[in-house]
Amino acid sequence: MADLAFLWHMHQPDYRHPETGQFILPWVLLHAIKDYSDMAAHLERHPGIRCTVNFVPILLDQIEDYANQFATGQWRDPLLRIASDPEPDSLPTADRDWLLDMAFRCHAPTMIEPFAPYRRLRDTLACVRAHDGAALGYLSGAYFADLATWYLLTWSGESLRRNGKTIPELMAKGVNFTLADRQALLENLGATVAGLIPRYRALAERGQVELSCTPAAHPLAPLLIDFKAAREAWPECTLPAAPEYPGGQSRVARHLAMAQDSHQRRFGQPPAGLWPAEGALSTPFLNQIADAGFQWTASSHSVLKHSAGISAATTVPWQAPEGTPGDITLFFRNEQLSDLIGFEYANWHGRDAAHHFMGELATIHHQDARNLIPVFLDGENAWEYYPYNGWHFFNDLYEELENNPDIRTVTLSEAAATHHDRRQRLPHLTAGSWVYGTLSTWIGNPDKNRAWELLCDVKQCADRALNSSRLSEADRDEVLRRLTGCESSDWFWWLGDYNSPQSVACFDSLFRENIKALYRLLKLPVPGILDHPISVGGGSPESGGTMRRAN
Repeated sequence: MADLAFLWHMHQPDYRHPETGQFILPWVLLHAIKDYSDMAAHLERHPGIRCTVNFVPILLDQIEDYANQFATGQWRDPLLRIASDPEPDSLPTADRDWLLDMAFRCHAPTMIEPFAPYRRLRDTLACVRAHDGAALGYLSGAYFADLATWYLLTWSGESLRRNGKTIPELMAKGVNFTLADRQALLENLGATVAGLIPRYRALAERGQVELSCTPAAHPLAPLLIDFKAAREAWPECTLPAAPEYPGGQSRVARHLAMAQDSHQRRFGQPPAGLWPAEGALSTPFLNQIADAGFQWTASSHSVLKHSAGISAATTVPWQAPEGTPGDITLFFRNEQLSDLIGFEYANWHGRDAAHHFMGELATIHHQDARNLIPVFLDGENAWEYYPYNGWHFFNDLYEELENNPDIRTVTLSEAAATHHDRRQRLPHLTAGSWVYGTLSTWIGNPDKNRAWELLCDVKQCADRALNSSRLSEADRDEVLRRLTGCESSDWFWWLGDYNSPQSVACFDSLFRENIKALYRLLKLPVPGILDHPISVGGGSPESGGTMRRAN
């Protein structure tokens, strides 16, 4: 019997302004009510399916922040503030502009076109914008109330539409949403957000799901430790002018410890496994993961091929190279099967996609009935491209897997135990990620390198302050907290000319706001260069990604 090991990776960066706590972008909320809720519902409806679900601590922090907003009505997200406003005719201009900029950011074929009232809102805005700028003033408060409501409705998960009452009733009503309508919607969504962490904990406690973690703020750890790691798989990579990120190894250790603490506090037990941010591993980082007590970690087949040769297989786990502390197990994802789900099957009929996937599994099973099949991908970003948020695909796939005698779904800890004696020794580890097996998505481009240099500069300032006696204990803790946020991999992902200018500008600005806030906390002048965008274009052909991002 072949073992199928799903890992669903749940991650969003910190979208909050570092000083005000206001959410700049609503993606955590939107993925919470659509994807995190639906992925839990699929598992609850199919108790025979076992898998691993990976949560990044910075995502869990924001989910809890939203739960607090719903509980208190103290809104820190403009979308919720607008949706709850009793006087939409009096909305501030900034809120109106924010909503008009955000409210159609979704995959139109599956999330706008099916809903006539939402299409009319989009078409009305297009008509108004075709005239001079003053024409926007003709949009009434009712327009903005309906727009905020529909943006929340279209991002509501299929499980909320099928199992609830409020959301389908509002979708059927379609227009002229009253304050009572909007309050009922917010109450429904608030209960959904507040229930997410308990639902996944319950799935883990009954043994159906293994919960794993990622270092606290999703840092690109191999580069924090050593920029030269990028040249192991990409020898021509241009490195930042700074020779290294100061104290990177100790910073990675802190991210690991914070992740373990977060996991214990929220899920009641320490994590056995760790999915590194972007599946990015290097030898020094692997040693730190093992030293921290993790029993397994993982990356992708392209990293395995760079490390052990083109014939190296993902159908067995791997033992870490000689000299690695402890006895940690490594898994490498089947890229073909993972990418079929992540990118291809959205264009198929759900049942056809499920049948095709089962056929691919059968082929691997027939090659060797003991084979392990590791399928790792984002658990959030692909589903908006599927009709009905992937509901029919998951329903058919999970049902077929539950009834198939030749394929067994397992968690990664179960796979590590079952296949322990079949492990092969990795001869060495070539640093890389699940994006092409290189680190090129985060370094090597002039904009990305400049971002690293800005981060290195503020880190040196932080180190001097932390090593002095001029900071209070509370300020020291706050410096370390904000530094953690500055180290997220997402800032570097988005820089480059291969992403949309709108997305690049948002992340460029938020990254610089995080660094500015750190300078102000350190009571140092903010360098003037931080008032200007980092991004000047010039992306390299190496750069790219194997994951869909929120915008």
